[in-house]
Amino acid sequence: MSVILSPLVALLIAAATVAAGMAYARWRGLLDIPGRRRLHRAPTPRGGGVGIVLAVLVVVLIPATRGAWGLTPALGRAWLIGTLMVAAAGFADDHRHLPASLRLLTHLAAALLLANALPPPPSFAAEPLLWHAGVLLATVWSINLHNFMDGSNGLLALQAVFVLAAIAALTFAGGVPGLALVALILAAATLGFLPFNFPRARVFMGDVGSGALGFLIAAIALAAIARGALDIAEAAVVVSAFAVDASCTLLSRLLRGRRWYRPHREHLYQWIARVSHSHVRAAAFYAAWNLLLVAPALLLMRARPAWAWPLAAGVLISAMLAWWFGRRACLRAGKNAKLRHAPA
Repeated sequence: MSVILSPLVALLIAAATVAAGMAYARWRGLLDIPGRRRLHRAPTPRGGGVGIVLAVLVVVLIPATRGAWGLTPALGRAWLIGTLMVAAAGFADDHRHLPASLRLLTHLAAALLLANALPPPPSFAAEPLLWHAGVLLATVWSINLHNFMDGSNGLLALQAVFVLAAIAALTFAGGVPGLALVALILAAATLGFLPFNFPRARVFMGDVGSGALGFLIAAIALAAIARGALDIAEAAVVVSAFAVDASCTLLSRLLRGRRWYRPHREHLYQWIARVSHSHVRAAAFYAAWNLLLVAPALLLMRARPAWAWPLAAGVLISAMLAWWFGRRACLRAGKNAKLRHAPA
């Protein structure tokens, strides 16, 4: 397969598989039913993310086990097996609810495979255990936060495309074109899914797609860090929008004694979509964050490497403040709307 055509092939495979997956979901009755903790208003098929998984499996993961894309066969096998494990758990959960403990064990096993296959970068040569622990935690969190943030039309797909495009640009500039192309192929596969989910959702990604996407984004970013093509501070800035929303919401729920793994509508994107009655506005908020703050910060970090960590800290603190004040602004707007519609 031509390297240049690989992203296009991935996009076409993903789109065709999503279309077939919609028919399968309707046949099996795999529908997300509207409810108090959901944002959609009509029964909608789920599991469309299987198209992304199949596209990446064919175009990237199987060739990677033979050393394609500049990966070692061992790392390629870890990517392949880890993706299949996470996707299989998500596929099963889309069909019949799996216990959170079983899903988490699967995620841990996939992350362990990745950590074992990914050698530490020179900066962690004296502390390999710290590196492997970091890979394990980052991978498990990436899988779950992408699942948590998959609740509004187009949001996860658009965010993934931005993150992968940014990683591709940074990794290519860092002298690792193989990984950069892998990121672009995954972005293209995600674009193949997007028209089915945005602006109107005809199918949801489902756990099969969101979990696998979270695993692969972590795998690509960590491989780029290990090769010295991406800095940890840069990676933190790239994923800041989702990482801060998911982390702050999880921490907030834990502090209030809530069950973190239960469905809810407490993420900032859920508040925005509910108050504005628009999935497009929720997606636009995160896109504006990426384009107006993340992208300029990344350019500055490459131009001034000494500023990397101060800039990263500034972006992350700004994201936390946006989460804090954004939720309160949405709460006030919601209360005002109820007052306006209250009977006189």
